[in-house]
Amino acid sequence: MPTCVPTTHASDPNRTGRAHPPHSPPPTGPRRLRIAGADLSAAVAVFLIALPLSLGIALATGAPLQAGLVAAAVGGLVAGRLGGSPLQVSGPAAGLTVVTADIIQQYGWRTTCAITVLAGLSQLGLGCLRVARGALAVSPAIVHGMLAGIGVTIAVAQVHIVLGGTPQSSVPDNLRALPAQLANLDPAAVAVSVLTLTLLLLWPRIPGRAGRLLRRVPAALVAVTGATAVATAAGLVLAEVDLPSWRSHALAGLPEGPVLGLVAAVLTTTLVCSVQSLLGAVAVDKMVSRRPGPGHGPRSDLDRELLGQGTANIASGCLGGLPVAGVAVRSSANVNAGAVSRNSTMLHGVLVVVAALLMVPILEFIPLASLAALVMAVGTQMVSLHHIRTVTRHREVLVYAVTALGVVSAGVLEGVALGIAAAVGVALHRLTRTRITHEEKKGVHHVHVRGQLTFLAVPRLSRSLHLVPPGATTVVTLDGSFMDHAAYEALQDWQNTHTARGGAVEITGRRPGAGVRIAEPAVLAAAPAASTPDGTDAADPTTGAECRCRPWTAWRNHQCEPPRSVLPGDFVPTGGSVPNDDRSVHDMHGVHDVPGAPGAPGSPGFHSGSGGRAIRSGTGGLLHEGDAPRAVGTSGAGGPEVPRAETGQELVRGLSTFQRSTAPLVRGEPARLAREGQQPTQLFLTCADSRLVTSMITSSGPGDLFVVRNVGNLVPPPGEESGDDSVAAALEYAVEVLAVRSITVCGHSGCGAVQALLDPEPDGARTPLRRWLRHGLPSLERAGGGHGPWARLGERASADPAERLCLANVVQQLDHLRAHESVARALKDGNLTLHGMYFHVGEAQAYLLTETAGEGRFDRVRAADLAR
Repeated sequence: MPTCVPTTHASDPNRTGRAHPPHSPPPTGPRRLRIAGADLSAAVAVFLIALPLSLGIALATGAPLQAGLVAAAVGGLVAGRLGGSPLQVSGPAAGLTVVTADIIQQYGWRTTCAITVLAGLSQLGLGCLRVARGALAVSPAIVHGMLAGIGVTIAVAQVHIVLGGTPQSSVPDNLRALPAQLANLDPAAVAVSVLTLTLLLLWPRIPGRAGRLLRRVPAALVAVTGATAVATAAGLVLAEVDLPSWRSHALAGLPEGPVLGLVAAVLTTTLVCSVQSLLGAVAVDKMVSRRPGPGHGPRSDLDRELLGQGTANIASGCLGGLPVAGVAVRSSANVNAGAVSRNSTMLHGVLVVVAALLMVPILEFIPLASLAALVMAVGTQMVSLHHIRTVTRHREVLVYAVTALGVVSAGVLEGVALGIAAAVGVALHRLTRTRITHEEKKGVHHVHVRGQLTFLAVPRLSRSLHLVPPGATTVVTLDGSFMDHAAYEALQDWQNTHTARGGAVEITGRRPGAGVRIAEPAVLAAAPAASTPDGTDAADPTTGAECRCRPWTAWRNHQCEPPRSVLPGDFVPTGGSVPNDDRSVHDMHGVHDVPGAPGAPGSPGFHSGSGGRAIRSGTGGLLHEGDAPRAVGTSGAGGPEVPRAETGQELVRGLSTFQRSTAPLVRGEPARLAREGQQPTQLFLTCADSRLVTSMITSSGPGDLFVVRNVGNLVPPPGEESGDDSVAAALEYAVEVLAVRSITVCGHSGCGAVQALLDPEPDGARTPLRRWLRHGLPSLERAGGGHGPWARLGERASADPAERLCLANVVQQLDHLRAHESVARALKDGNLTLHGMYFHVGEAQAYLLTETAGEGRFDRVRAADLAR
């Protein structure tokens, strides 16, 4: 919820005060290196994963095994320090295996290092041009297809090493050689590989408390260590890791080969490294945002990340290492281990350096078959079923398949080019493919347009529209996201001609901003439209005729009520009693002053107040601010009942619109929520006022908020519920069962409950509403204590007693919250935070309580608050 940001606590005695302004840098002084415990543990976890994977990827590419360790160390130290994604871990990536293997085979190792340096320089140039966001314009289907093709290539090649042989240069060659390899397999290599895969698959599935403890050790490390220990104890004769002396380590040399081939190799390496790193940075941001806790850290700077990756590739190539890119497996482990800064990434690089210098004798016991099995499992996981389902749902499976097959059969650069061509072809096909159907149901003609409506489809559209007889009721459904000017004019000309001949037309699905008639077809046929001065169609809602709704009517539930004359029994505001905030409501409904009418000054049921108004009907019911122009039934003076729209019809129409238009678009999200159950992170307690739309104010969606609404957003203190435990039950359920991380109390302007507290009824009748409002009496006492700091709204003081009481009520209800046992326990454990909020209805402006310890000020929520 963007508006609920963590609040500060000025009364905390353990908080260190700041001696410098809040938006200026702290005073300079001696800096000491401090590494958080979470960063240290995360670095160890990432190191234990990176060590075997780096050796395995180097083995899969055909590079010297030290090159994998060099790339891992440089990725941690250089990319970790200079990159724009603090928690992303870089190093030799499985997605670069096929590219690097092809380059090594064609040009040799020293030229491959030079190509890595040139690719790093290219990344620096792209970073300086600030085009990192442009790399994300590549279709996800192409990226996922590229990774799937690379994964298949890796898995097929490593099968030969798993069986005790040597892989060929391409996937077709490996597949042709596989039968002969199966006939001459090495039992020892197969046994070690099977043991590695078994440990890799079963280790994360160990059940119980012991399993939770054991799973902290990475499965990759357990698999390779276990297979090595068994092979050593059994005395199996296998090819093992060979790490020559660092003195003979090959460094980069001058590139040798055809210029066009070298340029293609540099571009391919640059493309794969950049796209994988940038997509990885975006994925890390998503993982960090979903991590529980108040602090999520800044979002990744993609241009800086590109500069950091380029610098790392230059360093890795110069030192004789593999190309470097962001690695999803290590980054995910880093985030899940609780890393809070880039120190974890850099420390993991230091541990790799230590291992490369001091652990060579131990590493040389690792069988190559075990590393091959590990890399084969990684390659298999790159073919993600989740990605396949996603591209299938978005009808991009053709792009995915073409890219994957192109990478497998021809190479990475060729496969990506084929994927881009397929994506362009699919886009053009969707743009030009339009289906137009016409049918008649119960006297209503339906014209359904599926797809984009361009000038190419205008002849077919005109042919279908001319099938509609003059004077008929017609519904035109536009099921597409684009309509060009030619199609728009053709549709408008036909609509004007058809309505001029006595017909009725309803157009649905039109672009935002255009008027759409929302009346039912039967209603359209019942009454012709009347023209209003602004050119829209309107009619009396009591007759059921049509109307046009503005774009903002999605928030008004399409309640189209044109101006009408005041009828006896209407409750109307007078010109002098309408605050500035409500003038739009007053003018929109066209209600004028009627002296002596119920609701006018001096008449029963009218309450005046500068902070808002509450209007009582003759039965004692409270109506909130903005409700006055509506008829409420029989007046207090016994006037006749006012005709009004039939609520049953409005309900059925709204449900019908949801089932027809909205449900097909959102069905996937409720289905997911039904499977996973509700998992909200926030409890939002606010007033029952109909103008407070919590999802709109907080920009939240289904499953985000656990909402409690009541009259006056009140929280009865423990022991004073008097038979109504609903709020206390909601608090207990939210904190104890749902484990929400924050609770927000939201007040608002023009609250009828607050006005009723300020203007109590003379007779003091003990109605259910009055019994409930007694829980607001402590707020009334707090507000009567003076103009304290909490009575300020932004830079100004509260406008009137009603607004002061609304603000005080929020502070008071937070005190009531802390008195509840479940809330107090969660606050003590540090598992819960409380927020106070005030929403000004007329301004559409949210204010947050910046201090919750008894006093504080409500400040505006601005975009800058999101960076805190």
